[in-house]
Amino acid sequence: MAQSTYPTQQYTSGNFVESCGAILYDPTRQKVCLIHLAQSEMWTLPKGRRNVGESRQKAALREVYEETGYKCHILPVDMKTRATIADDAVDAPDAARISRDSVEPFMVTMRTLRDGQGVKIIWWYVAIMDKGACEAKGPGEEGVKTGLYSYEEAERLLYFETDREVLRKAQALVAKSS
Repeated sequence: MAQSTYPTQQYTSGNFVESCGAILYDPTRQKVCLIHLAQSEMWTLPKGRRNVGESRQKAALREVYEETGYKCHILPVDMKTRATIADDAVDAPDAARISRDSVEPFMVTMRTLRDGQGVKIIWWYVAIMDKGACEAKGPGEEGVKTGLYSYEEAERLLYFETDREVLRKAQALVAKSS
């Protein structure tokens, strides 16, 4: 049997978990929504586990709403992707190129689970609050406080460097797409 020449890891469904989240911008795109986890005293980005049968996009929007109380939608951005685009030829090259107004995940985080039990895969989207979301804010998740911060303050508050990296990439995409 042939083996791939590329390093490969495989996980059964009991050894990976998919999460989805978003960098949530206020309607003017001048502030970012962070969540504060009371139990750990950490500021982080809203995200959570995808339900069985749920699309990643819907999971990201649901999780953001559950944790923050803000209704939102995916913000189309121009980004590089290796995914095929609808009108591509069947033999389109596997190369990164710009996809205009994309609502696909812009980043993925792979985190090893405790005690080597597998991996957590986090798909990241860019989202913007729906019109009137601040006035119609839901309760959010118990033990989770939300805050709207300038990009610079959000970057300073985030506990994990990986969250800062996700925020920086989202900010660059939003700035390019404006």
